Amino acid sequence: MNPCLRTLSLTATVGLLAAGASPTAMAEPWGWPVGARAKNVVFLVPDGMGLSNVTATRIFKNGPGGKPLSFETLPQIGYQRTHSANSTVTDSSAAAGAWATGDKYLNGEISCHAESNVCVASPRTILEMAQRMGKATGLVVTSTITHATPAVWASHVHSRQCETEIGRQLVETGVDVLLGGGIGPNRSGYGCEQYAGQDAAAVVAAAQSAGYQYVTTKSELDSATSYGASKILGLFTPGGKTAENFRVDPALDYPYDEPTLAEMTTSALDVLQDNRRGFFLMVEGSQIDWADHANRLSVDPDSPVSETLIGETLGFDAATKVVLDWVNARPMRRRQTLVIVVADHDCGGFAINGPYGHLNGQHEVVEAGWTSGDHTAVDTIVWSQGPGSQFLGRALDNTDLFKVMRSVMR
Repeated sequence: MNPCLRTLSLTATVGLLAAGASPTAMAEPWGWPVGARAKNVVFLVPDGMGLSNVTATRIFKNGPGGKPLSFETLPQIGYQRTHSANSTVTDSSAAAGAWATGDKYLNGEISCHAESNVCVASPRTILEMAQRMGKATGLVVTSTITHATPAVWASHVHSRQCETEIGRQLVETGVDVLLGGGIGPNRSGYGCEQYAGQDAAAVVAAAQSAGYQYVTTKSELDSATSYGASKILGLFTPGGKTAENFRVDPALDYPYDEPTLAEMTTSALDVLQDNRRGFFLMVEGSQIDWADHANRLSVDPDSPVSETLIGETLGFDAATKVVLDWVNARPMRRRQTLVIVVADHDCGGFAINGPYGHLNGQHEVVEAGWTSGDHTAVDTIVWSQGPGSQFLGRALDNTDLFKVMRSVMR
């Protein structure tokens, strides 16, 4: 290797990233070969998760001195700025759009620079680039499948509130695996009137006409994957999926025949791995954000089925373990798969205020403090491994994640 590359400073590296230079031309001091390429990219989003969420969940699961969560084992750790084009505090659509296309957006825009409710520029997303390379693609979430974070990867709409139109575009774009809650409505008052006459049933019908296997239960999902379906639309609840609090309270029964986030992730990998050119997969623990909005740390006796910070974070971590087990099962997968775990923004300003003077026991909940019922502008952590991850272990802007994925995905 050229010794000049070995001495390339972090400052120069970040400067090259900002200028759009390929990271594969830069120094590679963390052990991955220079020029390594990512056949597969798995992008995992714990929506709204701040570092205090991680600490509280780890203490609950394993105690203060216990083992790390699965995503904490990833070797590269950095952090990202999250502001949108028009707000210090971002929303999910602008934040995820920055990952998907490398552009900054106004809050509410879905991979679309809009004027008068019309997209005047719709940059190609990293998922769409993967499709052009012949790769398989998938989106797996615990929100509606048409919510802001899944929407940005494969649709271009002036407002996140036009969920039925988003669903139509997800199907039209041809994402191979779509798993989550149902298809949301086009809400009035957001310029969605131009999509009048659309409904969820029409989107499902269009998907079936396009060759998707449509499933609504875990049993049907398992059958579809077992029989080799290459395109699956799985909508398991009318709105967001059932909260994953069964991971916190064993007395809570998870609905029979509804797949968890980890089970949906397993099915997605079963389908996507069959593509010899690789795949792009985005997995979102959507309801971590909802728990933070509600300032709900653990199970509320008055509303035990509501999402909770600890329950949803554990559910997300279980899905991350599925991915890491798949990646680490074969050396070639580990060499060829870029895994990124990153929250789009912090939410709730959650802090751990106690206990003070003694240590929590395992399965005991920390004492919580909150500054907000909404998003905050705090930077969020980036965990990663695989080709390109060496460029993510530093201070970043959220648009830099797109640049790294674009540069290494082949």
